[in-house]
Amino acid sequence: MLVLLMLGYPMKVPLLAAALAVLWVFHPDVTPAVLVQQMIGGIKPAALIAVPMFIFAADIMTRGHSAQRLLDMVMAYCGHLRGGLPIASAVSCTLFGAMSGSTQATVVAIGGPLRPRLLQAGYSDAFTTALIINASDIALLIPPSIGMIVYGVVSGTSIGELFIAGVGPGLMILGMFCVYCWIASVRMNIPRQPKADSATRWKSVRGAMFPLGFPVIVIGGIYSGFFSPTEAAAVSVLYAVILEIAVFRELSLRDLPDIALSTGVVTAVVFVLVGAGAAFSWVISFAQLPDALINDWLGLSAASGYWTIMLTIAAAFFIGCMFVDPIVVILILTPIFHPVAAAAGIDPVLVGIVVTLQVAIGSATPPFGCDIFTAIAVFRRPYWEVIRGTPPFIAILLLAAVLLIAFPEVSLFLRDLAFG
Repeated sequence: MLVLLMLGYPMKVPLLAAALAVLWVFHPDVTPAVLVQQMIGGIKPAALIAVPMFIFAADIMTRGHSAQRLLDMVMAYCGHLRGGLPIASAVSCTLFGAMSGSTQATVVAIGGPLRPRLLQAGYSDAFTTALIINASDIALLIPPSIGMIVYGVVSGTSIGELFIAGVGPGLMILGMFCVYCWIASVRMNIPRQPKADSATRWKSVRGAMFPLGFPVIVIGGIYSGFFSPTEAAAVSVLYAVILEIAVFRELSLRDLPDIALSTGVVTAVVFVLVGAGAAFSWVISFAQLPDALINDWLGLSAASGYWTIMLTIAAAFFIGCMFVDPIVVILILTPIFHPVAAAAGIDPVLVGIVVTLQVAIGSATPPFGCDIFTAIAVFRRPYWEVIRGTPPFIAILLLAAVLLIAFPEVSLFLRDLAFG
């Protein structure tokens, strides 16, 4: 698999080729047709229907006016503060993440209009780009989250509980980013922006009122038991269509087929990876590789202790996402580590939030974090320039991961309140 990755093959090819190699060399009596069955089985869970729905809703909002209205509101209230522009960027990424659930969509929707303003205000290119790609990763923690959906399907953990549990860590990281933005602005001696008057603020709130309905629909609907996460995804699409076509009138019905086609392409890529990852996971389970990895190589067991298990899980997912697509890492590593954590009595929702956070960090970490290449494509900047400013943000996120492991209540408080 590593050889094919280094040769530049798409991720699905190394996954399936490695799985086939294991069967042919070590289990020639097993027909390769079983891989097709596992691929189909991997994309059959009904909960995965939420993935294309959230992607579709994010595509509609990205092409419409919702993101700009959120930006206007956040800038009206935060723009005049010391470090107000980068703070507004982090807050906007968080809010849009609560609407889309996609880091890449957040980079495009928020990073596109904000990056020129940050550069014009005097912030360095390295700081600006690193802020956008790392703040966009909060989208994986604030519900809805495509990463949480995939983890929930693979591990059997409640997706609704994962959604609610991600709110606390997401807000904690947002607060830590805001503090760092203030420090960076003082260090760079960036002047403050003019303060918006009351009329401008009220106008921006009225403009953003409808886009702010997305997290209310998702979180409120699931929390109240009015609908499931999958149904919340479908309602989000309907809400996005009504908002952008009937209310804002930024799109027309003629635009929907093109947006749907874009969503279909992205969904196909995601589901091919999910299917290939499911086949690969079955092969390594069939070959009893998890037992060898956990017991013989890592020496990990239910008796290893809370900190040893959680830090090992965090390190494995973080390193994995530095090289491979987050969805693939979740599909491959979750079946390996989830049983150990469950046997040790660790709350599966807490494990899911730690995994999601590590996936988010790895997605923006060199050498091959997927958000880095999204930023390269969107901002048209060279690789080394994009990654130059990332170390401080990665350090903040790693600190957040340690705090989350040390204080599980940050994540579980709202879950217990909602589902206790």
